[in-house]
Amino acid sequence: MAVTITLVALFGLILALLLRSKTLGVGSAFVAVMFGFYLASTGAAPAITEIVTSLINALPDL
Repeated sequence: MAVTITLVALFGLILALLLRSKTLGVGSAFVAVMFGFYLASTGAAPAITEIVTSLINALPDL
């Protein structure tokens, strides 16, 4: 579990730096996929799924 959280933090930091510098490419895509993969295996996954579902359900009401 600690390794997963560390990897999420590492990939999140790298992804934030790549987005800030507007660097796009294969490396950025890899980092984004790995960040999502490791984030999905943390305890935050159910909360993120609930937030996204709520947002999608709220869109038709706008």
